[in-house]
Amino acid sequence: MGYTEDALNEIRGQIDAHAEPLAEARTRLALVRSAAETFPGALRTYRSGSLPQHTFIHPVGDGDGGLVLDRRVYPDLGPEGGGETPSKITEDLCALLGPAVREVYPKARCSTSKRGPKISFGQPIDDQDPTVDLVVALTRKEGSGLWIPNLKANTWEASHPERHVELFTAGSQSLRRTRRRVVRLLKAWNKQYNQPGFSSHNLTVWAWEFITPGMGVATALKSVLASAAARVDAGQATPDPAGVSPNVKLLVPRSTAAKRLSTATNAVTEALEHDDDRDAVLSALSRVFYNYVDDPTPSGLAGKVAALRRNIPVATATLGLSGPSSLVRPTRAYGTAEPVE
Repeated sequence: MGYTEDALNEIRGQIDAHAEPLAEARTRLALVRSAAETFPGALRTYRSGSLPQHTFIHPVGDGDGGLVLDRRVYPDLGPEGGGETPSKITEDLCALLGPAVREVYPKARCSTSKRGPKISFGQPIDDQDPTVDLVVALTRKEGSGLWIPNLKANTWEASHPERHVELFTAGSQSLRRTRRRVVRLLKAWNKQYNQPGFSSHNLTVWAWEFITPGMGVATALKSVLASAAARVDAGQATPDPAGVSPNVKLLVPRSTAAKRLSTATNAVTEALEHDDDRDAVLSALSRVFYNYVDDPTPSGLAGKVAALRRNIPVATATLGLSGPSSLVRPTRAYGTAEPVE
């Protein structure tokens, strides 16, 4: 194992979710699912997203799950029923969940997110207060998967969150381990930007597509970034791996997404090409994980940005800025700077 793997392991030590809030997120989701199972017409509940896929990073946010309803109990509900929208059924479910959860978490409140009830608990642990998002889902008459709400548009959309979990957690133990480690690294890279370019689902789909058995974490990370960069640059879409939802959407313009992926690909490639030189590896990776790795090369621009993150004033001329020379003093909190695109 070379310095690239070592450096990525050190980054994972900074980004991986802490044990106590992660366990609390699981407990809270289990509680909400248990309460939801008493809702009239409930068929089953399920877990989705980062919890079952083991891809949460610090800090722990939403625990995702869903409640699947029996359409025979709600014949007017959904596009294959009487066309009833999801707003009223979501309100009814929230009215059940709020009091039930408050029996354990007295400060809990139930509001709504895009897909259904969102429960906040008002009881932080390790300075984190994981919420629960519960999707109100309806079985489909035609095709696989579920109808899930889009409460912003008050409509229903086809999806298959249960199948996604099956796909993303499939394979050998070593493949699953590598995949989830790379997903966590990709999430940390993506969240450094003031406007992230990709959804967590998008990054997970790419990891599922482009990581193959036998890859180490560093090689797998490069594979995902390079393959995704080529796809986005070519204007090609990323289809839903379950074959139910529309193509996965980018969160920024395609040109911006392609440039970010290309920059990260080149940096990880450079690190692997100099895998026996720790300073060269860290210098390259500082261009990708700039909130987590300082460039040890004094002459590098990333090193100057790192100095700002450490609250060390840097001359404008050093940063390549025009005008009279003066000192640039840090004004932003650690973890918020991002590279120029």
